[in-house]
Amino acid sequence: MPLSIGIIGLPNVGKSTTFNALTQAQNAEVANYPFCTIEPNKAVVPVPDTRVEELAEFVGVDTVIHATVEFLDIAGLVEGASRGEGLGNQFLGNVRDADALVHVVRCFDDPNVVHVRENPEPVADIEIINVELALADLEQLERKIERLHRQVKGDKNLRPRLETAQQMRDHLQTGRPLSTFPQQANHHYQALAKEMRFLTSKPVIYAANVNESDLAEDSAYVRAVRQIAQEEGAEVVKLCALLEQEMIDMTPEEQGEFLELAGAEESGLKQVIHKGFETLNLISFFTFNKKEARAWNIPKGSTAPEAAGAIHTDFQRGFIRAEVTPFPTFAEYGSSAAVKSAGKMRLEGKEYVVQDGDVIYFRFNV
Repeated sequence: MPLSIGIIGLPNVGKSTTFNALTQAQNAEVANYPFCTIEPNKAVVPVPDTRVEELAEFVGVDTVIHATVEFLDIAGLVEGASRGEGLGNQFLGNVRDADALVHVVRCFDDPNVVHVRENPEPVADIEIINVELALADLEQLERKIERLHRQVKGDKNLRPRLETAQQMRDHLQTGRPLSTFPQQANHHYQALAKEMRFLTSKPVIYAANVNESDLAEDSAYVRAVRQIAQEEGAEVVKLCALLEQEMIDMTPEEQGEFLELAGAEESGLKQVIHKGFETLNLISFFTFNKKEARAWNIPKGSTAPEAAGAIHTDFQRGFIRAEVTPFPTFAEYGSSAAVKSAGKMRLEGKEYVVQDGDVIYFRFNV
């Protein structure tokens, strides 16, 4: 399954433009009125990683398969969305399966683009969305607590789960997201989170959508977003969605030059994916055969058998050993044969923890 990122925000903050820029295709209709996006837009895009492309060159194969990220763009949320206002909380349901959320915040002035208020107010705008996410989770929890009250009469073992759900409800009622719930290691919390897919338990990346002139230095709007992110322990990326949309048909070299002139170090896509990997503690490892070189995403801390299972469950079930070469070592010697001749390939067993950039050949028997 690819990493899944849901794009949320108020109407007309640049969500669909950001979606188009991130996915580098005109997939989402863009218009200057609320609720331009009716059905969620989905796109699966490759994770930018030059290492897998270099690996393909080293081993002499033409096919390169990048790891992927799925982006989901939903309609703009409004105050009262959790109660069905605007186009209702059906859109909140669309992002419950996402691994992380990109919250697009309008950080630009433009009288020609309508907004929910006369001028952008990032703090107030963020609060509206966060309140709606919390209210949606709270509504789910209330229903779950009612069911648990009935079920606990016949099964006393469910009482600790009921008590955890009540503590989570109390936490949400204070205005804090479930991502700050102090007992996340509690297996009852984990079971509830897995079942209910709470919105406020998901990692958030704030995307400050700015004018091109504000890419080099932070405006007051962006500083406000960074302050909120710091308080929440969230990540921030700064991008100009309109500028990035202009780069869709450019070559990577042209895009780099264009971004440099604008005062940006890397594209919005790379920023979001890098922050997504950091937030979700993901790493990449690589494999190759006679036909292809391929990148795989796994959680940091995964063992060699768990990494093998990302390829196929049979690989994990019948795992024997892993032949491991760090990518910098592979790049230094230029081929698998040269790596082996130099004695730089390691044989690792079931306890080995895979590192980012490992080139691995798995031995297994089923």
